[in-house]
Amino acid sequence: MFEAGGHDMKVGVYASMFGKDDPPRLESVESYIQLAYQLKLDVIDFHSGRGFRSKQPAYLLEVKMQCLRYGLSIGYLASGGHFVGSDADLAEKLAQARSDVDTAAFIGAPMIRLFCGQPLKDAEAQRREIRCFQDAADYAAEKGIVVGLQNHPSTGEDVLRILEQTDRENFTLIMDTGQWVGSPARNQGVPDPEVDIYAFMEQTAPYIAHVRAKFYKIDTGEEAWLDYPRIIQILKDVDFNGTVSVVFEGKDLNACDDTEVIRLAVAHLRAVIAG
Repeated sequence: MFEAGGHDMKVGVYASMFGKDDPPRLESVESYIQLAYQLKLDVIDFHSGRGFRSKQPAYLLEVKMQCLRYGLSIGYLASGGHFVGSDADLAEKLAQARSDVDTAAFIGAPMIRLFCGQPLKDAEAQRREIRCFQDAADYAAEKGIVVGLQNHPSTGEDVLRILEQTDRENFTLIMDTGQWVGSPARNQGVPDPEVDIYAFMEQTAPYIAHVRAKFYKIDTGEEAWLDYPRIIQILKDVDFNGTVSVVFEGKDLNACDDTEVIRLAVAHLRAVIAG
């Protein structure tokens, strides 16, 4: 029986390959799958261009079976997006998105990720951007796949504009905690005093399907650049019941190795969610 007000957020990890270890310990999707299993995570997210040895069906089926055996749901497959540029640029980006939709459908990922990028000022550029998101969503719908918009970097207003104008049932939001306009990560850990990124999160929270929880400096056991107690409360306030997935980007900021960074991030998220 569902209890109103309950929060059972899932915790996952993104196979980002952004670490500092040399030689890298986390250099393949398989290494992240193993780590996710060791940490008893619920979900793993992939990037279509990182960590896969191949895109051949036999290999992708191996990856899918390994996730299945370890009880890991696949949250999304990250693609590109950022639909600005010439007609040729847009055609190339859309072709990549369609290819990634096909891969997502094959491995059992329900969603692909597409960036929006900096808010566009030009009305024609905005129209072109929206047409691309619509085209990607229409193709994805034929395959039973959702398209998740990632704010990278954007504002609450611009995210809402894109969601409204794209106007597709299978178009949703993958909220990135660290990639708003004015985020600390865009200025070496220093927040922009003119911008309230938490207000952006509150604006968009009702539309979030998945959260990319950025971690930069976590070697103390608590993230230094982002306020996760505040972020998780924003999610709880809208009864978010989805996945909050660790995305590590603090390449040279932590005294510990990459595996320990992710373990600390997972422990921090779990403690805050339970609190």
